[in-house]
Parts: sequence; structure tokens; C-alpha cells
Amino acid sequence: MRLQKHVGRQLHTSVINPTHLREQLITADVAIGAVHSPHGRAPVLVSEDIIRSMKPGSVIVDVSIDQGGCFESSHPTTHDKPTFEKHGVLHFCVPNIPSRVARTASEAISNILTTMLLKAESGGILSLIVSNEGLRNGVYTYKGCLTNEYLGERFQIKSTDLDLLITSDY
Repeated sequence: MRLQKHVGRQLHTSVINPTHLREQLITADVAIGAVHSPHGRAPVLVSEDIIRSMKPGSVIVDVSIDQGGCFESSHPTTHDKPTFEKHGVLHFCVPNIPSRVARTASEAISNILTTMLLKAESGGILSLIVSNEGLRNGVYTYKGCLTNEYLGERFQIKSTDLDLLITSDY
């Protein structure tokens, strides 16, 4: 609702239902894919067949490109050449979009991390990791051990579950 008010027009959103997704995409002017996978590659939710059916001149923004993309026709682009056209649809697939505005992105992350680190002052970093699931999902190493299973598999490095390492501290 807040986004609709900001944009100034009605927006359609829904949970992922293949039939409804196809119906919406073939009439859409802009489609933004922002799917995250905790285990590596993002799932491909939109096939090239659907993309071929989209209106000529429509736009795809694949925010999931950092994890491989959720549109089958996506491939990573750069800030220097951020778009390409395929099947008459313009694709924007720049990984790490915030890097384009590095200073602003750094200030934003600093504001978030500063608040978190100030909370750690009272109970230490371990209590912060234990109490903040979002932060815990961003911990890739702990006590010298890799804790991200996907990276371990990808680079053939042993990984250890973070919760097991944390439990051993208590």
C-alpha cells in the first residue's frame, strides 16, 4: 500500500502462482524479480517462453542476478553496460546494485551496523549473533570455521553449522 502511494498508481502483487505469474507478466510494463535462496542459486521462476510472450519494450529488473537470476534469460551485466535486449524485452541484471552508489550504500550499512554493535557493547558479539537471526544469517565464519554450507560445497571447504559452534560456547 505504501509503495502504491509512493508510485501514485495501483500495483499488482501476489504470491508466486505460475498461472497468475504468466498472466501478469504478459501484460506487464516492468517486472522486478527479487528472489533469495539461502542455499546458493536463486530459483528460476520465469521461463524464456514466458519472456517471449511479454510485451515488446517491457523491462525486466533481475535483482536476484547476484544468485544467478530468477528469469531464465538473465545474465549478469555491468554498471558500464547495464542492459541488454532479448526477445524484445529490456533486461537490467547488474549484480550488487548498491555498488553504483557506494558512498550512500556504505553510510546506510554503517548506520545499521553501528546500532547493532552498540547493542553488542552490553552483551558481547556472541549474544548479538544469538539474539539476531538476520545477523546470524550473515555470519560466514566463526572461530576460524566456515559456517556457510553453500560456500563450503562450492569451494570444497569443510563448513560447520554456526548453531553448533555457538552451542559449544555455552
